[in-house]
Amino acid sequence: MKAGAVKAGAIAAVVSGVPSTAHALFTGGDVLAATRAAGTLLPGRRDRPGITAGLVAHVLVSAAWTVVLATADRRYRLGVTRGAAAGLAIAALDLGIVARSYPAVRALPRVPQILDHLVFGAVTGALLHRPQRTDQGTTWTTSPGCSEL
Repeated sequence: MKAGAVKAGAIAAVVSGVPSTAHALFTGGDVLAATRAAGTLLPGRRDRPGITAGLVAHVLVSAAWTVVLATADRRYRLGVTRGAAAGLAIAALDLGIVARSYPAVRALPRVPQILDHLVFGAVTGALLHRPQRTDQGTTWTTSPGCSEL
């Protein structure tokens, strides 16, 4: 995976938790509930939620979905809109199918989790094609080629 895709996925993984965190703050809920629930996705931890395991699971799941989105983006430029649609599709799979087997994930408020996925897809899609800075201070979109110089 290219560095730009890694960066896009990392940024998206961090900011995608904003909707569920905001929801928890505004409703007096547990801001770490989603992180703990994610920990149950790791093998052998289905009934043992935890923050550290949740962070590891979140990184792994985000990386996997970033690979999928970056692969799709090579064929169809995602951008914000298609990225958001992809995020909703990911939510349908993650929350509609996979979560059935994970009670801690299933117990999370649904709408904030869907919004987290939507944000992940939108941000990843938006960042996959941001111009990359070169050593000369230009961007790859303004100075294509010339890699031999």
